[in-house]
Amino acid sequence: MDKFPRNSLPFSGRDLEPGGGYSEENKSSDGPFNIASTKHAPLDHLRRWRSATLALNASRRFRYTCDLKKEEQTTKILQEIRTNAPLQVAKFGQARGQQGNEISKMPIPSGDFGICQEELAVLTRDHDVSTLEEYGGVKGLARLLKTDSDKGINEDDADLLARKNTYGSNTYPRKKERSFWMLLWEAWKNPLLIILIIAAVASLVLDVKTKGIKEGWYNGGSIAFAVILTVLVTAISDYRQSLQFQSLNEEKRNIHLEVVRGGRRVKISINDVVVGDVVPLNIGDQVPADGVLISGHSLRIDAFSMAEDKKIVHMDAKDPFLMSGRKVADGYGTMLVTCVGINTEWGLLMASISEDTGEETPLQVWLNGVATVIGVVGLSVSVVVLVILLARYFTGHLKNQDGTVQFKAGRTSVCDALDGVLKIVTVGVTTAVVAVPEGLPIAVTLILAYSMRKMLADKALVRRFSACETMGFVTTICCDKTVLTLNQMTVVESSACGPKVDCPDRNSQLSTSLTSLLIEGISQNSNGSVYVPETGGDVEVSGSPTEKAILQWGIKLGMNFESVRSRSSIIHVFPFNCEKKRCGVAVKLPDSEVRIHWKGDAEIVLASCTKYVDANDQVVVMDEDKEMYFRKTIEEMAACSLCCVAIAYRPYDIKDIPLDKEQLAKWALPEDELILLAIVGIKDPCRPGVTDAVKLCQNALVKVRMVTGDNLQTAKAIALECKILDPEEDATAPNLIEGKAFRSLTDAQREEVAEKISVMARSSPTDKLLLVQALRKRGHVVAVTADGTNDVSPLHEADIGLAMGIQGTEVAKESSDIIILDDNFASVVKVVRWGRSVYANIKKSIQFQLTVNLAALIINAVAAFSSGDVPLNAVQLLWVNIIADILGALALATEPPTDDLMHRPPVGRRGPLFTKSLCINIAKHVFYQVDVLLLLKFQGRKMLGLQHDTSDHANKVQDTVIFNAFVFCQILNEFYARESDKFNVFKRITKNHLFMGMVILTLILQVIIIEFLGKFTSTVRLNWKQWIISIIIPLGRSLASGWAAKMLWLVILVPETPIHVYFARMFC
Repeated sequence: MDKFPRNSLPFSGRDLEPGGGYSEENKSSDGPFNIASTKHAPLDHLRRWRSATLALNASRRFRYTCDLKKEEQTTKILQEIRTNAPLQVAKFGQARGQQGNEISKMPIPSGDFGICQEELAVLTRDHDVSTLEEYGGVKGLARLLKTDSDKGINEDDADLLARKNTYGSNTYPRKKERSFWMLLWEAWKNPLLIILIIAAVASLVLDVKTKGIKEGWYNGGSIAFAVILTVLVTAISDYRQSLQFQSLNEEKRNIHLEVVRGGRRVKISINDVVVGDVVPLNIGDQVPADGVLISGHSLRIDAFSMAEDKKIVHMDAKDPFLMSGRKVADGYGTMLVTCVGINTEWGLLMASISEDTGEETPLQVWLNGVATVIGVVGLSVSVVVLVILLARYFTGHLKNQDGTVQFKAGRTSVCDALDGVLKIVTVGVTTAVVAVPEGLPIAVTLILAYSMRKMLADKALVRRFSACETMGFVTTICCDKTVLTLNQMTVVESSACGPKVDCPDRNSQLSTSLTSLLIEGISQNSNGSVYVPETGGDVEVSGSPTEKAILQWGIKLGMNFESVRSRSSIIHVFPFNCEKKRCGVAVKLPDSEVRIHWKGDAEIVLASCTKYVDANDQVVVMDEDKEMYFRKTIEEMAACSLCCVAIAYRPYDIKDIPLDKEQLAKWALPEDELILLAIVGIKDPCRPGVTDAVKLCQNALVKVRMVTGDNLQTAKAIALECKILDPEEDATAPNLIEGKAFRSLTDAQREEVAEKISVMARSSPTDKLLLVQALRKRGHVVAVTADGTNDVSPLHEADIGLAMGIQGTEVAKESSDIIILDDNFASVVKVVRWGRSVYANIKKSIQFQLTVNLAALIINAVAAFSSGDVPLNAVQLLWVNIIADILGALALATEPPTDDLMHRPPVGRRGPLFTKSLCINIAKHVFYQVDVLLLLKFQGRKMLGLQHDTSDHANKVQDTVIFNAFVFCQILNEFYARESDKFNVFKRITKNHLFMGMVILTLILQVIIIEFLGKFTSTVRLNWKQWIISIIIPLGRSLASGWAAKMLWLVILVPETPIHVYFARMFC
């Protein structure tokens, strides 16, 4: 590991660089708390900052961060499972062999089904193809499981229950969440609180011995009660926070997928998958359970999830076994589920390891550095205060309230001396408890928990904690068309055999032979499905939005989906590819004629066509004029923001098709000399409100860039409709560019052009990746939306990866930081708003907590140095600590986002957290509180008119007013913190009910403490004048703030540069 540079502070926090790949620059940070990005950060770097952190309660402080030990253990456990699984298989095989050697392996029935769970587990884990064939292949296994390989199981509750009872459910035992009692125990692990309890018990014993039980229990008992209350309130807050994270984690794990039940595709939770289910698999899907392949076309599985090295496996009848947890890398197919839950290899793995959803965030790490530095200073001051008080005590300089000396050498009894020492120790330790801002980093977690829950209500599921912070820094959003349109596609125009037709569903305009060819191409060259209810009703079409639009058009042309597919057999499939933007299929007809059907981007498919079908139903050679006509047709459709798809085919000689299965699997479908059948224009309307959402981003100085695979004209039309492009200024190059042109530029040129790009058309995932890299090099904080499997690299590279919840593949979702559940750009903008709110709320918490910590520390320290007496005792300081770390933190953590957040420029990658205004706000609050309350401490008797009272009563009243005023200062400080840059700090106060609840609760408890719990807190009741003074003192801060701010400007002269840079220069 690199050593710290000598001229750097341990927490300079120079670049809060959120997200992004972990670069060399990250590795050579200036200090342990200088982690610019926690996305993909090495474990040794995370371990380094934790070892440098001063944490009074490490188990609580690091509860929601990455568990480094478990990360290291996971790999070992995975290896053990992979080693032991074959042994378990062999053991079961031996047990079966001992039952007798029979000619054929007969399955052992189980309940209503023809095969038991153990046999299914052995069959799948051992990839036993021979046994599978003895069962009758996949269809025979389906019969044993009482399912239909085409239509699936019946969607019957009794059948589903029977399958779960026999074969188990698709869940696995999860790590038991921390109970309230565990959190209560962890809250006790603060060493300072333990010292206070020990001191309280000792004080209780001494006081009871000297004063009797009636009067002697108050001092020690009150401290013990205050510590117990602190621990209890802390545990309640932590438990509430834990429940929020639990619900969010359940949402993350709840994957939805399609299964075939009763002949129709239905969407269910992955937890509801049962043995016997037929599951369609498409590119990017996760294999939900163990099973066998029923049918597949160019199906390739990424075995990375269950192996150390990335490995793409081609699936076929030779090895049809699919393992859960793996991803579909290419192609499509259907599988029969044979094992679920704990009976799968994936289930064994997940049951053996505890999922660690914790994660550091850049601000969390940085605030731990702040808390460490302030904590060291606070502890040092507390030790000095303790030493001074002990020295003054033993030298006879400390006096009681009545003026008598507390300690006289040779005269004071051991019990009284020990009691006096314990009181001093409790004050010193309690000062340290308040001085160390232990709740500051924890406040970040509190804010994140609240924000993530609210973001879920706004259709955004946060997968990584740091994403909440990072969205507040975003300067540009690279979005695809999916989030801008409704994804409700419809064919509205077509061109076949002649001019465009506005009502393309009228098949009377097309010849019978052309209609037949179109229907054959539409039905066979598709991975969607059409379900026609036997009892009548609407036809159900499933698939991607484009597939559904074309299938629905085919139905209007008279297509009978199942009938057409049964009349011909599929020889080979070329699945849709983002690079080539088309898909193809070779089919064999009953008369052994072979046709190859292609469908895809109109311009690309048209370029491969040499012929077309004319109005007379004849195949005619396409000349230049006709090609220009079709190109013009595509441009006209694209100008109307239509997505253009061409459908073509070609006959092929069956003799040229490879006979060997391995060669057939590698056979490249011929894509030249195609015959054009039709060009269709598909309309995908823009989402309602997307224009307003784009405008809101522009007002917030967040540039929206559309990156799409559509052609230039379609992209331009959609961008103009969404107001991403200005019709007069932006609709020209380089604002409008094609991916190929951008790709051909040099790195330096790409960086320069990237700044100006508003729309990138004809883009591939590689082009999107290059754009993200260029923008990040220019200092942008980049958010990227994506839905495809090939978008993994841009999602990883971006500061924030946003996957689509509806159209997005599981691969894209797992690579993302946030999932947009409704695929709506307006939800993306809400996420930006919440991100800015998180950042703002963290600054509010910093201002509030540091003000409380510093003010309490300085007041007690100055009083101890000057008079040897502290105005705030142990119980009072513990109450203040509850206000600062829990009640106040809860109140400020739940501040909702405001509209003015989207009228500010983004903080950006280089934005400091400790800004000039934040430092001035903290300083002027502390300055005012220390000045006024110390004035009360030294001149209080005169100011409060207590000259004629007894010394004991006057001192008690004086200290009570100081304590009361100090608490009211913190209550008003909460209001100042939430609107520190506004004159009216009470604006929108009624909208935050929790804030008002915390403030009212604090007020009520403070009144109870002063009026009824004086014995416990060493306070006395105040009259109405003294209450008014206690309230007026914090209100006077607003009158004095203007003067205090001017003084700070003149004396401190906080520079324009970030504060941490200023201090770093001092140490250079």
